[in-house]
Amino acid sequence: MCGITGIFSKVEIPYLEKRINSMNDSIIHRGPDAGNIFIHNNILALGHRRLSIIDVSETANQPMHSNTNIWHIVFNGEIYNFNEIKEDLSYSFSTESDTEVIIAAVEEKGVDWFIERANGMFAIALFNSDKNQLFLIRDRLGIKPLYYFKDGDKIVFSSEIKAILSSGLVKAEFNEAAVDEYLGNRYVRSPYTFFKNIYQLEPGTYVEIDKSLNINESRYWDIPQEFNIDQDFNEEDIAGKFEDELIKAIKYRLISDVPLGTYLSGGVDSSLITAITAKSQKEALNTYTIGFLELNEFEYSKVISQQYKTLHHEILMMKEDYVNNWDRLIGFKDAPLGVPNEIPLAVMSTKLKEKITVVLSGEGADELMGGYGKIFRSPYDYKNGNTKLSFYEYFINDYEYVSREMRDKFITTSKKYREIFDYKIINEFSDKTNEENVFRFFHKYHVKGLLQRVDMTTMQTSVEARVPFLDHNLIEFAYSKIPYNLKLKWKSNESKLKAKNISSTNYSEELDTPKYLLRKIAYNHMPDHIVDRKKVGFPVPLTEWFDNLEEMANKLLPDASWLKKDTLNSLIAMSKKEVRAGQVLWMFINIEVFRKKYFFQEWEW
Repeated sequence: MCGITGIFSKVEIPYLEKRINSMNDSIIHRGPDAGNIFIHNNILALGHRRLSIIDVSETANQPMHSNTNIWHIVFNGEIYNFNEIKEDLSYSFSTESDTEVIIAAVEEKGVDWFIERANGMFAIALFNSDKNQLFLIRDRLGIKPLYYFKDGDKIVFSSEIKAILSSGLVKAEFNEAAVDEYLGNRYVRSPYTFFKNIYQLEPGTYVEIDKSLNINESRYWDIPQEFNIDQDFNEEDIAGKFEDELIKAIKYRLISDVPLGTYLSGGVDSSLITAITAKSQKEALNTYTIGFLELNEFEYSKVISQQYKTLHHEILMMKEDYVNNWDRLIGFKDAPLGVPNEIPLAVMSTKLKEKITVVLSGEGADELMGGYGKIFRSPYDYKNGNTKLSFYEYFINDYEYVSREMRDKFITTSKKYREIFDYKIINEFSDKTNEENVFRFFHKYHVKGLLQRVDMTTMQTSVEARVPFLDHNLIEFAYSKIPYNLKLKWKSNESKLKAKNISSTNYSEELDTPKYLLRKIAYNHMPDHIVDRKKVGFPVPLTEWFDNLEEMANKLLPDASWLKKDTLNSLIAMSKKEVRAGQVLWMFINIEVFRKKYFFQEWEW
């Protein structure tokens, strides 16, 4: 796990070495163990900051060069099956690193051959110095970030936007169109960002860039086309195979030459990862949980810790700690924070860095198996409801965090991203069942915001997070082999009939079981009461702290250019009435904290 930087230009760049070093320095938190650069003909610079995980020797430092010295690489992430790929190559290796396997595979077999086989999380830059050809590659789900700026003369890219700005070649311009997008989704969907002319490389794609800066984009992976709706199946057989696939995904992510541990909230997802991990470790596993005086789940995480004899660490966070870390973490994310629990997750990651460098996390389980019961049941509610809305309109009204009505009432900015994605997703929804559409939406869009959270909260303190539920083989298995009725299962036929006249807000987890098959295999590893308890999420007591948020809003928002004049009091009053009262106001505040941090200074030099 590391940070990568780069500049590729049609013409020579002045102060190129200084610029790439400045980019590297800005992301030293991603890789404190080593930092190096490679410059070619003053038109190409690659930079790397290393967090040593596999083959921690200096010979595995990057940028790395092929034996022929034609291919040059900087790479952020892990290729979990690199030893298997290595067996198919005749290359003369000088390290035990996964980085060298990438460059060897590309040199011997080509980019497509490597990507098709790679199981991992990665953002890769590969340069062919014979052809002056650059490849930028991002993993299938977008676990690892990769941003780029392009104009007519150059491309500047990095793991973080701040590094692009630190090149001195790019002006920071506030992208007002991102305001509406963020308030609806909690993050900005790819390829866009909060910065004009800075983009995210789409997950599951790579781009090939020639010396004239012509870009050819290729998609090498997408959400599986299959979606299993079988009614006739062998539940025990499917459960056994699912458990095998999950254990395989977790064990892949235990490959490390440095100490590792797990987050342990006490929910099913993190508890299952902890149980399977603990069974495979020779020494006691370090586990971590965090909570507040007002809200915590310590009693549940303690049960799993005691069962598996882990070295468990409970971290109690105070309101002052939350506020004091807020501005600092926006400076790592290069965007407004999207989820209130990003701050406690970052604090917990800082604590765990004292003992471990790799942590396994449960992101992706809900998307895989229908864990957000209320929203995953929206197709059933829609079918039984009396509405003239299309399913997309019905679904998106339920899904978005700050309602469209509220955004239209208070913000001045363009809604062009809303229009772009509405058009795109309506088309995606047009030829599939509503049940399938919800799963695809969560994998294609929702999970990306969670992954931005995971990357920032861990990498800000030089920790690598791994997410086994987003193993692409596991996702392909779940789509093709697990029937829909084993993801969300009615407790009985009577329960299904009763739910016709009730909203899923009231019947989810009462009349049905979200993540049914995951819970079924979890019974093999933990007590029933941990498996059966209702989903809580990661509680942060923002509503209890509303008075503090109101005070911050009154200080920050009166001069916000994107907020309609003389509407602040109305915004605060309306926020109080929302179910997510604290979170709604918190999001508005986030935008302005971020804007003042990035767009009131000069970046170009």
